[in-house]
Amino acid sequence: MRRFHHDSPDFAETFAAFLEERRGSPADVDAAAAEVLANVKARGLEAVLEYTRRFDRVELTEATIRVSEAEIDAGVAACPEDVLAAIDLAAARIADYHARQRPADQAWTDSLGVKLGWRWTALESVGVYVPGGRAAYPSTVLMNCVPARAAGVERVAMVTPPGRLEPAVLAAARAAGVTEIWRIGGAQAVAALAYGAGPIRPVDKIVGPGNAYVTAAKRRLYGVVGIDALAGPSEIAVVADRANDPDWIAADLLSQAEHDPAAQSILITDDEVFAAAVETAIEGQLKTLATGEDAAASWRDHGAVVIAPLDASPGLVDLIAPEHVEFAVDNPRTLGDRVRHAGAIFLGRHTPEAIGDYIAGSNHVLPTSRAARFQSGLSLFDFLKRTSIVECDPASFAELGPAVVALAEAEGLPAHARSAAMRLNR
Repeated sequence: MRRFHHDSPDFAETFAAFLEERRGSPADVDAAAAEVLANVKARGLEAVLEYTRRFDRVELTEATIRVSEAEIDAGVAACPEDVLAAIDLAAARIADYHARQRPADQAWTDSLGVKLGWRWTALESVGVYVPGGRAAYPSTVLMNCVPARAAGVERVAMVTPPGRLEPAVLAAARAAGVTEIWRIGGAQAVAALAYGAGPIRPVDKIVGPGNAYVTAAKRRLYGVVGIDALAGPSEIAVVADRANDPDWIAADLLSQAEHDPAAQSILITDDEVFAAAVETAIEGQLKTLATGEDAAASWRDHGAVVIAPLDASPGLVDLIAPEHVEFAVDNPRTLGDRVRHAGAIFLGRHTPEAIGDYIAGSNHVLPTSRAARFQSGLSLFDFLKRTSIVECDPASFAELGPAVVALAEAEGLPAHARSAAMRLNR
C-alpha cells in the first residue's frame, strides 16, 4: 500500500504513474484466446467439448451440456428461504430501476413536410457469461439478465463453467427469466455463443464478466457479435473524513480488494490519524477474512491512501475514474455532484458500495481501468437498438433533392446523385 500527499511537489507525477500501472493482464492471453476462437469456429461443439475436457477436466456430451429444467427446479428447492427472498427482492428492484430507463419512440413532421423519427427495439438474443470456479455469483445473473428481459429480449442464453451448480445461481437464473443454461466456460463458451456450437445457437450480443481469457475473446469477437465492455479488475475509491468508524471504511475498501489480487482500493481522506486507523483496521480484518489472501495482495500491491483536502477529492476521483466511489462525509452531494468520471457514486455514511452490488437496483456491471472517462455501466440501452425513420413526399423531396445531388457530386458518387436527380426529373 502506498501513501500520497496532495501537497507534495511531485504528487501529480507520482500519482499519475501509480494510476497507469498495469494490473492483471498476462501477455500471452490474447494469442491463446484467438486459438480457441478459431477452433470453435471451425469445429463447433467438438472443439467446445474438447476444451472443456482439457481446461475444466469435465467430460460433457451434447446430451449433458445443457442444464435441465429438473436441475434448475432442484437448485431452487435447495436454496435457503432467506436467499430466495433476497433474490426476489433484488430482481424486482433491478427490474424497476432499469424499466425506468426505457426511452420513448419519436415521430414528427418538419417544416418541409419530411416525416422523421426513430423507434427502439429489443435485441433478439443475448448471451450472458456468469463466472464460476471459486465463488458463485447470483448477483451477476441478476444484473445481466434482468435488464435484458426488462428490455424485451426473448432469448437469454447463460453460460457458466461446469462443476457444481450453486442453488443460488440457479434460483437467480429462474427469477431473472433466463431461457437456457449451458455448462461451459472460458473463451470456448464465448466462442460458442458467438458462432454457435451444436445445440447452442448464436446470439446477437454477449455480456457478463469473466477472466482475462473471456475478456480477450470478447474483444476479438466484437463485430461478430455486440459486447458490453471489457471488464478489468474491480476498483473502489472511498472519500472519508474522521467522523467515520475506521472499521466501516476498512470493510468498504476490502469489499473490492477481496475480488482479486489485481483489484484496487484507494482511500482519500484529509486526516492522517484517521488514515492510520483505517490501515490498522484493514490489517485486523484481513486476519479473519476468508478471502484475506487475495485481499491482502490487492491492498499491498495496488492499494493507496491519499491525504488531501476533501474539497480536492472530486478532482482526484476524476483522475482515478474508478468503477465505484463512496463519499462518506457530511453533505456528500456537494462533493459527489462535482464528479464527472465514475461508474457509480455512493453517497453518505450508510451507503456502502456493497448495496449497489446486490440490492439497490442500479447495475453493478461498471466500467473499470479508467474507462469511466468514456463509458457507462450496463443498462437497458445495452439490450436495445435505435432505428431511424425517414419519409418524404414529392413536395418535400423536391425541396431537399437538389442538395443531395450537389453533395453526392462533390463526393464523386454519381449513382447517389442520379438516385436523387431522377426523382427530380433531371
